[in-house]
Amino acid sequence: MTDLLLDVQGLETRFKTREGYVHAVNGVSLQVHERETLGIVGESGCGKSVTMMSLLRLIPSPPGEVFAGKAFYRNNDLLKISDDELRRMRGADLSMIFQDPMTSFNPVLTIGAQVTEPLVIHHNISKVDAFERAVEMLILVGIPNARERMNSYPHQFSGGMRQRVMIAMALICSPKLLIADEPTTALDVTIQAQIIDLTKRLQDEMGMAMIWITHDLGIIAGLADRVLVMYAGFVVEEAAVDELYENPQHPYTIGLLGSLPRVDDDNRRRLASIEGLPPVLMEKPHFCPFLNRCPYAVKHCRRENPSLLQVGPGHRAACWVDPNTRNERA
Repeated sequence: MTDLLLDVQGLETRFKTREGYVHAVNGVSLQVHERETLGIVGESGCGKSVTMMSLLRLIPSPPGEVFAGKAFYRNNDLLKISDDELRRMRGADLSMIFQDPMTSFNPVLTIGAQVTEPLVIHHNISKVDAFERAVEMLILVGIPNARERMNSYPHQFSGGMRQRVMIAMALICSPKLLIADEPTTALDVTIQAQIIDLTKRLQDEMGMAMIWITHDLGIIAGLADRVLVMYAGFVVEEAAVDELYENPQHPYTIGLLGSLPRVDDDNRRRLASIEGLPPVLMEKPHFCPFLNRCPYAVKHCRRENPSLLQVGPGHRAACWVDPNTRNERA
């Protein structure tokens, strides 16, 4: 196994509202190794993006608060280091592609000014050299007429082109870890495929690790090495990507995979749906958060929220019941 790059332990984030605290992230732990791709999946609102924003300390405070946990990047706790130290790492060692590039760019600055900014800040090079490097990156990510487009504004690019520019800006300082927060959500299928292929190619060329956040398990299947499944702010399953798809061990994962169309399914089965709604997390549940939607629930699920249990080599699931036998795990 390659060297450990990121080690998150027991991360908890909450938001203060008029009704009380919403517990958005509840004890998330994860690890990322060099050159590895970790996929994080789950429905909207499960805490995927908040987890990553918490690590980079981008949660608006108030109302947000990271009130527990550790997040070690190369032995530096991202939650404890000074703001200046973190600024030196963000964009240089740790970089992020956000969900919506239109709202992530400054609309009154040219693309060139925004793509070159990380280089000027982190590497202290001249604006002329930064300009040339930015042109190279725009060419690398497939922007036609890159030199001329440096003087364009974000609204003059299509959605797919804006996302390519966002990738160029995120990678221009050659980070060791790239966090991609649903970067293809707003794009059509063909552009999605192009962006994914581009990101994989650049990852191989630059030798970086990647965290890919999505609600689309179809994307993760061909992209990730390992997968975390999140629900209601908890990690409910963790496994190598092939193991997860072949042998899901949490009812929520089974439900997600059942809702995914498959080209190798000759039975023309109906796609499954998960009945009910996620819990409102005004209080951290002392029972399994998936209880009211789970077809496998037993009495133990109502009494105690399971921690991640070892169910196979490198495979853990937070469930008291073995879904294959419907018996409680020993």
